Amino acid sequence: MQQALADLNAAYRNFFASATGRRKGPKIAPPRFRSRKDRRQAIRFTANARFRVLENGKLRLPKIGDVQVRWSRELPAVPTSVTVIRDGAGRFFASFVVQVSAQPLPETDAECGIDLGLGHFAVMDDGTKIAAPRFLRRAEKKLKRVQRDLSRKQKGSNRRDKARAKVARAHAHVADARRDFHHKVSTRIIRENQAVTAEDLAVKGLARTRLAKSVHDAGWSAFTAMLEYKAKLYGREFRKTGRFEPTSQVCSACGVRDGPKPLSVRQWTCKKCGTVHDRDVNAAKNIAALGRREAQNARGGQVRPLVTAAQADEAGSHRGAA
Repeated sequence: MQQALADLNAAYRNFFASATGRRKGPKIAPPRFRSRKDRRQAIRFTANARFRVLENGKLRLPKIGDVQVRWSRELPAVPTSVTVIRDGAGRFFASFVVQVSAQPLPETDAECGIDLGLGHFAVMDDGTKIAAPRFLRRAEKKLKRVQRDLSRKQKGSNRRDKARAKVARAHAHVADARRDFHHKVSTRIIRENQAVTAEDLAVKGLARTRLAKSVHDAGWSAFTAMLEYKAKLYGREFRKTGRFEPTSQVCSACGVRDGPKPLSVRQWTCKKCGTVHDRDVNAAKNIAALGRREAQNARGGQVRPLVTAAQADEAGSHRGAA
């Protein structure tokens, strides 16, 4: 109960700080009661509650006792709190809060730009393309069947509760597979590159279009968040480009802007230099170039061209004028 009141206090403080403008970012809604249909439950124990991780691998919780734990990894430090979570599928998880220090990897000269999309999940500036797994699309047939079985059960019955658990487990399987894919790809990219640049996509806006299901299935926001925190953990640099940058319209070879193109155009030829571009690879190259440019600006690099003497044959200029 103490932790629930502390969470409620933090929620109201964030809401009032957002309403008065003292908190940056999107506006935060006031706290609301949880839905009675929400099957997720959680309880948090702090250090004052005197929870312990025993030598035999069990977790001792106050008023509960010793709980058998299937550890996914060793704790890197002494935990300051633990949250026991029960999800909608009936699975229990123990989430620990620990202080982790940076683990810098050996430096490398490689840098990459990433163009996120739906046809391919990610395209690198070197031409590497990572196929989109489409976990939700592949599981739609099973989800449709279990959801149909749930709708046929009588409300309030035990069979309906069992059918609801099946639906929750099916969705949890999709979410776990997507999260595992994001972790593996983001870790590999961070380990192989010293600096990573990605595009800042308007996911909320794209989620209101006819591509909403595919956008949510891709999970771009979760993937970029993993890249960001893993870059800090392993001593790498993560950059974001502006979402309004015309990365698909600019030739990465000569820099000429060729204008907007429909999504059906996957290849195009620059009218000035004649370079044939793959749409996604060209965008990834422009994203990488923008990331390097922003890094030079942040380090105090030269942005504007140097002042030079005017050419003698320029119209309206006098010989020797600067």
